[in-house]
Amino acid sequence: MNFNLNSLPLSIKEIKAASQLLDGNVRKTPLVKSFYLTSKTGGEIYLKLENMQLTGSFKFRGAFNKISHLTDEERNKGVIACSAGNHAQGVALSSRLLHIKSKIIMPATAPKAKVQATEGYGSNIILHGETFDDAKEYCAKIRNETGETFLHPFDDIYIMAGQGTIGLEILDDLWDVETVIVPIGGGGIISGIAVALKSFNPSINIIGVQADNVHGMKASIDAGEIVSHYVAPTIADGCAVKVPGTLTFNIVKELVTEIITVSEEELEVSMKDLLQRGKVVVEGAGALATAAILSGKAEKYVRDKKVVAIISGGNVDLERISSVCEHFFGNEVK
Repeated sequence: MNFNLNSLPLSIKEIKAASQLLDGNVRKTPLVKSFYLTSKTGGEIYLKLENMQLTGSFKFRGAFNKISHLTDEERNKGVIACSAGNHAQGVALSSRLLHIKSKIIMPATAPKAKVQATEGYGSNIILHGETFDDAKEYCAKIRNETGETFLHPFDDIYIMAGQGTIGLEILDDLWDVETVIVPIGGGGIISGIAVALKSFNPSINIIGVQADNVHGMKASIDAGEIVSHYVAPTIADGCAVKVPGTLTFNIVKELVTEIITVSEEELEVSMKDLLQRGKVVVEGAGALATAAILSGKAEKYVRDKKVVAIISGGNVDLERISSVCEHFFGNEVK
């Protein structure tokens, strides 16, 4: 793959600056070897546990970095964001720590655990619509009325730079990594990680994963332009973004090796195996990377390679965990 890092909207300089700013404010999350996935695949598989980040997902990194760069005027207006849940919590906690008022628009279908946690961090929560994109439209309407400072969940340089610090941490722990598998919603986390890793070693494979049911980024890459994709809801609600960002699309187009899609069944298998064999609690979106591995769809990037799978978040309702367990074990869990 030929690419020019200098032509992209995000650079390693911004990611390194974010790393310095976030030092002491975010957790450096564990990178642990999965002996179960290693034994099943013929690769050497490591899990980057962003479910153990503050607020239970990687989103805190980008939100804290972005809010830290707001002007006094932008801070005084208060911030507003739209989110299926994880960006909401990242914005809510960052705003609380930095003493800024925050308002979050979330779809009415957002997991209860995410809504309750966001409220617990002190944000004003408004539930609207069935999907992230419904909430996004309503957020734009409110913002136009109030003039609050909008914090985009993924299509923003500071957001992407914050998420890119995950890539720097991976290199600190496993400098000779060959493949990194990353969930994609709007594209913020994979954009940041791809720039961080490709700046160090252009030959690292960056593999994105989306749900069969909602994969706006893959559909856009396949079409060669930004398009919408939505078939049905997905348990990977944190990545259920129909239309990717403009900045993220341009980075993914240049740096991502391939985007794989997985079924709802494959996501449930991944959630179940991570819980049962890895003792790792994940939400649907957090199971995307390992679903690509377990399904065999990423085999050519995994076999005989050092691989990191990003476990992006663990904010899952207990009801969801129960339903996944019941699906596989039936009466055994009753």
